[in-house]
Amino acid sequence: HLANNNKGKIAVSLDQVIEKKTDTVALMSHSPFETDTGLNKSMQIRDKGAFHVSQREAKTHQENLQHLCRICGGSFKTDPCKRSHPVHGPIDDEMQVLLRKKEKKATSWPDLLAKVLKIDVKGDIDTIHPTKFCHQCWTVVQKKLSNSPYEIFFPRRSPVEWQPHSSSCDVCGTSPRGVKRKKQVLNPQLSKKLRIVAGRARKIRQIRNPKQVNQKILMKKIASCKKIHLSTKILAVDYPLDFVKSISCQICEHILADPVETTCKHLFCRACILKCLKVMGSYCPACRYPCFPTDLVSPVKSFLSIMNSLPVICPVKDCQEEVCLGKYCHHLSRHKEIK
Repeated sequence: HLANNNKGKIAVSLDQVIEKKTDTVALMSHSPFETDTGLNKSMQIRDKGAFHVSQREAKTHQENLQHLCRICGGSFKTDPCKRSHPVHGPIDDEMQVLLRKKEKKATSWPDLLAKVLKIDVKGDIDTIHPTKFCHQCWTVVQKKLSNSPYEIFFPRRSPVEWQPHSSSCDVCGTSPRGVKRKKQVLNPQLSKKLRIVAGRARKIRQIRNPKQVNQKILMKKIASCKKIHLSTKILAVDYPLDFVKSISCQICEHILADPVETTCKHLFCRACILKCLKVMGSYCPACRYPCFPTDLVSPVKSFLSIMNSLPVICPVKDCQEEVCLGKYCHHLSRHKEIK
C-alpha cells in the first residue's frame, strides 16, 4: 500500500511539473509577438512626428527662400524699396527698351540671364532655388547690356550654389542677412596689374602731360595702317565734320575697319586698338579709362549697316568709280584680277 501511495504522489508531481513547463512555453511563445507590435507602434508614432517636423522645416525653408535673391543670395530686406524681379517671368518694359536699342532679342528672364550672366535657371526647383532676384542684380544685367562701366559687388565667376534643406542649412540660419558667399581666391598677379593700371590712369588724369599733343602722332606710328585702312578723303559725299569723326578711328583717323567699341563707348579699328593696348598699356587711348582686349565688343548692327552703305570713290588710277564701303573689297579684288 505504501509503495502504491508513493507511486501516485510521484505521478501527480510529474503532471504538475509538465503543466508548468507548458505554461512557460506558451508564455514565451506569445511574448515576442506582443513586444514586436508594441515596438512597431512606437516606431510609427516617432516616424509620424519626424515627418511632421521635416515637413514644417521644409515649409519654413521655402518661405525663407522667398526673401533671398536667386543670383547673389542677398536679402530683399536690405533694400529699402524692397524691389524684386521674377526669375521665370517676362522681361520688364525698361529692359525691353534697352534690348531694342542694342538690337537684341529676349522675351523671358531665363533666356536673358543665360545670355548675360551665364546662369541657367530653367531647371530650378522651388524647394531649393529662390524664385526672385534683387534689383542690384537687375542693374548689373542692365549695365552689362548697355556695355557701360559699373562698380557693383557681384560674384561674376561664382554665383551662389543652392543646396537642398539640411540640418546645417545656410538659408534657415542666415535668412535675414542673406546667404554668405564663398570667398573668391583672387589671382595676385591680375589684381596687382589692375591696381597698377588704375593708378597710372589716375595719375594721368590729375597731371596733364605736356607731351600729350605728340601722343596722337606716337599712336599713329604704333598703328602704322596707312596702307591697310582707307582715308576719310575718299568719301564720295561731303559729310559734316562730326559725322566723319564718328565713323573714323580715334587712333589712326581713317575710316573704321572692323570696328570695336570699348566700355567707355569709344570706337576704334580692331587692329589699331590691339596694337596700342599691347604697347602703351591697358587703358583707352581716348579717355584713359582702364580697358582690356576682352572688354572690346562690336557695335550695334544698325551702325555697321550705315558704315557699309557709305559711298566711297575708288582710289585706283583711271577708275574713280563710286562704290559702297561694304562692296569696296570685292571691287578692289577685280582690279587685282585685271592686273
